[in-house]
Amino acid sequence: MSLVASLVLPSLVLPSSFLPSVPRPAGRRIPRVLAIAGSDPSGGAGIQADLKSIAAHGGYGMAAITALTAQNTRGVSAVHVPPASFLTAQLDALSEDIGIDAVKIGMLGDATVIAAVRAWLEQARPGVVVLDPVMVATSGDRLLRETAEAALHALLPLADLVTPNLAELAILLREPAAADWAEALDQGKRLAALTGTTVLVKGGHLGRSAGGDYPSNNNNDDDGCPDALVNTAGLLGQETVVVTGGRVPTRNSHGTGCSLSSALATVQARVGDWEAALREVKPWLAGALRTSDRLDVGTGNGPVHHFHHVQHLTEDQGGTGQVNTGHRVPDEGEFTAALGNSAAADLDAIYGLAFIQGLADGTLAEKDFAYYLAQDALYLNGYSRVLARAAAIAPSEAEQLFWARSAQQCLEVESELHRNWLSTRAVEVQLGPVTKSYVDHLLAATVSGSYGVLIAAALPCFWLYAEVGATLHAQFLAAGAPEGHPYAEWLRTYADEDFAAATRQAIALTDQAARRASASERDAMAVAFRQSARYEVEFFDAPRLHA
Repeated sequence: MSLVASLVLPSLVLPSSFLPSVPRPAGRRIPRVLAIAGSDPSGGAGIQADLKSIAAHGGYGMAAITALTAQNTRGVSAVHVPPASFLTAQLDALSEDIGIDAVKIGMLGDATVIAAVRAWLEQARPGVVVLDPVMVATSGDRLLRETAEAALHALLPLADLVTPNLAELAILLREPAAADWAEALDQGKRLAALTGTTVLVKGGHLGRSAGGDYPSNNNNDDDGCPDALVNTAGLLGQETVVVTGGRVPTRNSHGTGCSLSSALATVQARVGDWEAALREVKPWLAGALRTSDRLDVGTGNGPVHHFHHVQHLTEDQGGTGQVNTGHRVPDEGEFTAALGNSAAADLDAIYGLAFIQGLADGTLAEKDFAYYLAQDALYLNGYSRVLARAAAIAPSEAEQLFWARSAQQCLEVESELHRNWLSTRAVEVQLGPVTKSYVDHLLAATVSGSYGVLIAAALPCFWLYAEVGATLHAQFLAAGAPEGHPYAEWLRTYADEDFAAATRQAIALTDQAARRASASERDAMAVAFRQSARYEVEFFDAPRLHA
């Protein structure tokens, strides 16, 4: 990510595919998350999806069953709601023994069940409550009795976040479903004002036909699948926070709402910021949708792939011929080669960004470049602390010196950015949400106690940035290094061999750490690397989101 003007690397080809991931709550208490929802025997939605999502985001999942369903990927054929007294017994047994950091509430079934949940919430007062008002399944099946709608509506003010789909949002307001994004946002604002809570407005169903096809975007959002956090009480800093995203062309969306809400509950318990939680969870869910075909479950609307981001790096993916090493110590260069393979899709995403294309051809607006550099300076300050920590716990003197020098260079570059560019322009230097999320992820790695995890998390700022930089510099030279290019001086920094050597050494040190690590620690290193690589993409795209 960081535009480290004094450090750069020649092009490193990173083939294969990359899937975004989510950071583990390294060094912090694992969030204890309770899902109160119905059961799905097919495993794709309900409690089963909740527990997978919670685990995928590093939480400890618990479950209180509200209803039993007979369903598969083609629909729901029967629903059985046990006595509400039994649900109360489940909830009391849990809260009498286990601290609960967050609660996700899904399918409730009828008014007596809703009353039981409400009474327990008022007594237990969990710190984070996410309510997914399950009323209508993706298949169109009705999952809440109409006689219970008033009771559910009265439950909404007890939630910190409500996550209805568009059909449910309309039912809660007793209105027709929104026809476009603007109308959906308006409905979200009115529900937020009515209930006094935060509402997540989800654009996934906009422009989608009943048959599950995904036509070209017609919802007035450039990215096709936006989500927005809405709060009219001033809790978000601004009334509406929109997080854009691309539409994933797949029929396998069974349990998407359950998975999203339980993931948000887990991450919110860790980071304490709804916007940061959504920005972390949304790329993970997109990856879960993109890779859903790998599961090959059912003949209808299949489930998402909750654990796409934690598959072993060395398993065969797309005919690469790689095999799972299990507990075997990888050969020299094998682990980082797999990391490189995993990052190719992120590089493709970076090259497709308008920011990168405008930077390459000189058409990038100066205000966007200024915002980027301001965020870069803030990032480098945090990144230097991460590298300093790596120096402190490195196992050898040579490694200590390498990371310490890298930390010093980060601070020098930050100062240089302020002196030579930012100080001469009226630039807003305020920590942006993507920068904050990325730095928080890296700082979490500093308290993990694992040197390998820490340097794996730090590696994409060397490696991916270097790859992008080298490519842009090569394009600049191929175009004849045109005079008048507004970013020519910046692009020329990519010829610096010092960063080439530094990046090669960072890769080598990460590979050495992986060979010393246990199998579980290598898995954690892979997860940390993947999340940082995903943040690299978001960082390059941050100026567009800020505009």
